Amino acid sequence: MSWLPLSFGAPMVLWGLLALPVIWWLLRLTPPKPQTEVFPPLKILARVLKREETPHQSPWWLTLLRLLMAALVIAALAEPVFNPREKLPAEGSALALVIDNDWASAADWGKRVATAQRLIADASSNGVPVVIAFTAEKPNAEIGPFDAATALDRLRAAKPRPIPTDRPAIYARVAAALERLPGASVAVLADGLAAQGDESAFNTLLSKNAARLVWATSDRLSLTGLTVADNQVDGFALTAIRAPGDPAPAQVTAGAFDDKGRRIADATLTFSPGESTATGTMAVPFELRNDFASIALDGEHQAGAVRVLDESSKRRRVGLLSQAEADQAQPLLSPLYYIRRALQPFADLVEPSSVDLADAIPQLLDQKPAMIVMADVGTIPEQVKQRLVDWVDKGGTLVRFAGSRLAAAGNDDDLLPVRLRTGERSMGGALSWTTPQPVTEFPKAGPFADLAPPAEVTVTRQVLAEPTPDIVERTWATLADGTPLVTGLKKGKGTLVLFHVTPEATWSNLPISGSFVEMLRRIVQLSRNQGAAIANAEAAATSLAPYRMIAADGELVPPTPDARPLVPGAGPLPVTFENPPGLYGSETGVFAHNLLEADSTFALLDRPQVSLPVTPVQYAFDESRNLKGALVAAALVLMVLDTLAVFWMGGLLSRRPRRAAATAAAVLIALGALLGHADLARADDAKPGDAQAIEDIAKTRIAYVLTGEPGVDSISRAGLEGLTRFLIEKTALEPGAPAGVDIAKDELSFYPLIYWPIDPAAPMPSQAAIARVDAYMQQGGTVLFDTRDQFANGIGADSTSQATERLRDILGDLNVPPLEPVPSDHVLTKSFFILPEFPGRFAGSPLWVEASLDASNTENRPVRVGDGVSPILITANDFAGAWAVDENGDPLLPTVPADPMQRIYALRAGVNIMMYMLTGNYKSDQVHVPVLLERLGQ
Repeated sequence: MSWLPLSFGAPMVLWGLLALPVIWWLLRLTPPKPQTEVFPPLKILARVLKREETPHQSPWWLTLLRLLMAALVIAALAEPVFNPREKLPAEGSALALVIDNDWASAADWGKRVATAQRLIADASSNGVPVVIAFTAEKPNAEIGPFDAATALDRLRAAKPRPIPTDRPAIYARVAAALERLPGASVAVLADGLAAQGDESAFNTLLSKNAARLVWATSDRLSLTGLTVADNQVDGFALTAIRAPGDPAPAQVTAGAFDDKGRRIADATLTFSPGESTATGTMAVPFELRNDFASIALDGEHQAGAVRVLDESSKRRRVGLLSQAEADQAQPLLSPLYYIRRALQPFADLVEPSSVDLADAIPQLLDQKPAMIVMADVGTIPEQVKQRLVDWVDKGGTLVRFAGSRLAAAGNDDDLLPVRLRTGERSMGGALSWTTPQPVTEFPKAGPFADLAPPAEVTVTRQVLAEPTPDIVERTWATLADGTPLVTGLKKGKGTLVLFHVTPEATWSNLPISGSFVEMLRRIVQLSRNQGAAIANAEAAATSLAPYRMIAADGELVPPTPDARPLVPGAGPLPVTFENPPGLYGSETGVFAHNLLEADSTFALLDRPQVSLPVTPVQYAFDESRNLKGALVAAALVLMVLDTLAVFWMGGLLSRRPRRAAATAAAVLIALGALLGHADLARADDAKPGDAQAIEDIAKTRIAYVLTGEPGVDSISRAGLEGLTRFLIEKTALEPGAPAGVDIAKDELSFYPLIYWPIDPAAPMPSQAAIARVDAYMQQGGTVLFDTRDQFANGIGADSTSQATERLRDILGDLNVPPLEPVPSDHVLTKSFFILPEFPGRFAGSPLWVEASLDASNTENRPVRVGDGVSPILITANDFAGAWAVDENGDPLLPTVPADPMQRIYALRAGVNIMMYMLTGNYKSDQVHVPVLLERLGQ
């Protein structure tokens, strides 16, 4: 029974409304109890003329109130529902819920869960078991059947995964579970994307034991993915894809982020009408592109819209150098021709404007290249040699190619990885006993280990390396006769590499082979630390540990417990449950494992054509509202009103009205008299400064001493404002604005703590002012003296600091108790945060406090004696400088050293000091330990 937008779960109960006339008749015959009056003779005489002493029926308004209350109770028992939803088909022998929880479902996961909850609720009302399976979970995850409560718990525990679906495997398991439950309803909550094997998967799921299909989809597929992020010469080339068939044009914005999550570049990609692919270029300088760690599409909260980048996406600047004159007529004979062709796709190439090595080498070094390639360069001039050696030691990669000049130049231990024999070796000529040598297997310890040896490459001439004990360790590629073809050596933080043949196809056909390009690419990767780590990892074919994962919503998160190491291979690696997308490796080098490939496309998932009854539903939140609770509450309110009305009609609420009125009048008169007296007293007794005093004690406020130096006072105020903000954010204390006090005139007792920055340029306080400070300290106040000079030698040590000398002069006129650095067990170290030290803008100076009575007994010394608080604190770490913030909450002064955590520790030190001021040694009171432990146990 339903009247939109209202329906009833038990509509037969509404027949009870027919009883309202009977209830009305009964209520009219049962009036409330008559009012009882005390026997006042005069009042009886005044009412003798009344026709009726007691009512014979209820008043109409009370009857109406009770009828409305009865109607509300009847309507509540009928279980009314506002905006009722359509009941979903969840009947039969069981309900099989098959839910896509892959990356494409992350954007509207909440709607999918709400839809599944409605299906489970309907299955619960029908009393059928539930089989629930997710297509992006472990293949061996349990799928049921479960009761409705257990299925609901599993649904709430599920979450979207940043991986594709595996419908064939999961659907086969659900079909196997339904073999024992023929005639079940199957609900498919799909992500809307087609995948390989869908047709056979649906045939397996729906061909045997399914009696009905519930097909849940989104109203439209609005996914956008990022498939290409290629670092080219003029910028990052980006390619985005969307679902086909969308006739409307669209624009998406891509943002580039560094390894700290800061956005450093943007690009716009435009989809033409009806097009499913959009391209764009993120044109930014070369140096900025190398800082890219990830690129993501704005507004797309799913893993397909994010691409992480590794060292292969970073372009290096490579310098090219040759002593040969360029021949424009014969470019193929140029020593740098094949090198340029091999490096240009993944490096930015720079060349000097001069052929003179004395000028050319500094020109290249000034451009800060990651690698320099020298094609048959002989002797390097002495005036630039040391600069080149220093560049290699600091991390540069120097790649040299042999030739007649290098063979005649002799050995250079600083810029060659091995010592060379004089002259050249010729193979295969008329006067040679040997034949051209092929390339053999690459050594396992080198960066070319996973490359196949090029069978077509042969070498006819080469420069030979002197046989030394470590020649095998330095060999990266060898010929069939065991002579080195490529040698390399780590020198300092850099690398020296030598190809023992020329870079043109005169001594060998290696430069015109595909292996030459891959070998140079590997060496370019070695020019950076991350590249070295990944190159070595790929060479050894070892596994890379998970480092940073892409979550289903597109955020970079730490690895999950389910993630397993990744073994890089030659081809594209699949994204699986154990190898989700993200970065694999370590801080020294990472490998990017992305969700979408360059040729990925989105295809819409079509509903399977089956002979079963099909019920299509849309993903949506349940907007129905059960009105039973609201109607019961309204009936209870009417019951309370009815009770009050009966009390009023019975005279309980109007007993002795004259006395109540007189009492109320007396109270009003007395209140008016008090207010008037207060006004007169305020007019007669008010003194100057009373308003300010009331404002000072209305809230806890931290004070600072006005030194007369504007710079010092402004930093003090900004510092205490920063500490006040931190106290409000981290604790239950909400202090008022900091107060600057003149110790010679202002009242000091209003403030629990006074911060006094010692500045030798400020005038020395008068004896009377120091006496007022001494009285403030004796009456329970605390002064925090800060010399701000990082006085680390102790209070009693001789020091040349002017601030320390000024502090000694001030303390000479005060009753200062014995002091000691804050002990490790002092209550200041644990009053709120656990702190081993108390840094400020500087670190290193101790915080001095009043010494304990038994300070000599270090093994059994109390933290504090009594409930008192140290009246004096002394530091040199410049607390206010560390706390100081501007109007936007940004720090004003840097910490020394520049450590962001030092500022956090300084603010925590300020919190501990304030808690210590307000609570004393409460945290060190051992009497409360059993009670606290008991509460923690609860």
